[in-house]
Amino acid sequence: MTFSDAATDLSEAVRKYQLATTFGWQDVAQRYRRSRIGAFWLTINMGVMIGALGLIFGNLFRAPMQEFLPFVGCGLIVWGFISTCLSDGCTTFISAEGIILQVRMPLFTHVMRTLWRNIIVFAHNLVIIPVVLIIVGAPISWVAILALPGFVIVSLNLLWMMLVFATICARFRDMTQVMQNFLQVAFYLTPIIWQIKTLPEGVPHYLFDANPFYHLITLIRAPLLGEMPSSATWLYAIVMLAVGWLFALWLFGRFRKRIPYWL
Repeated sequence: MTFSDAATDLSEAVRKYQLATTFGWQDVAQRYRRSRIGAFWLTINMGVMIGALGLIFGNLFRAPMQEFLPFVGCGLIVWGFISTCLSDGCTTFISAEGIILQVRMPLFTHVMRTLWRNIIVFAHNLVIIPVVLIIVGAPISWVAILALPGFVIVSLNLLWMMLVFATICARFRDMTQVMQNFLQVAFYLTPIIWQIKTLPEGVPHYLFDANPFYHLITLIRAPLLGEMPSSATWLYAIVMLAVGWLFALWLFGRFRKRIPYWL
């Protein structure tokens, strides 16, 4: 019954996806109520950070700005999407405590709500990428179309991760802080503001080949930069998707009925 209970909750949430999208829009709208610029404040902040880090680290690494600035820009935008989804995923059920305890609703709806909210912010930040490419005079290739299937795979991977973290953190509240610290470390271990080719000789490749964040970021960043993600990256992400969802369904199905009591 473990998998069937979880599958029932997920299927009902997908059928009633309007609930998740409506709640997600409201989250963004309420956060920037009475603001003339709205969610584009996040875009402005991201643009300033990309410009600052691009100029600082570009000069430190002595990298051509036409190549380095788009690399950092795409990396920071995709990383912001991934890290915020995982961080918010830890508090998904906790933040929705009032609704969960009072309204009969699929629990997975709240996970979808969190993902949709961050997709909206991600869409706002994507405006920066063509601006950066135009500023540095970098070409836009047809390969950029592959960023769409890459985004779908990344989002599906994030969904099972968020479901797992939301379930665990509902029981163990300290795990939220552990995850935030882990994401800070992962940021520096992942090629986001540094390029693999700048590493000294002799550095083992498993440091990034085994890093799931590297492959998830590459699925979106590489096509936007006119590069084809390697077959190993596609395979890594797809295998992680299949194995991850099996684990998430087992965990969620086993503890789904206990989540309201933990809250």
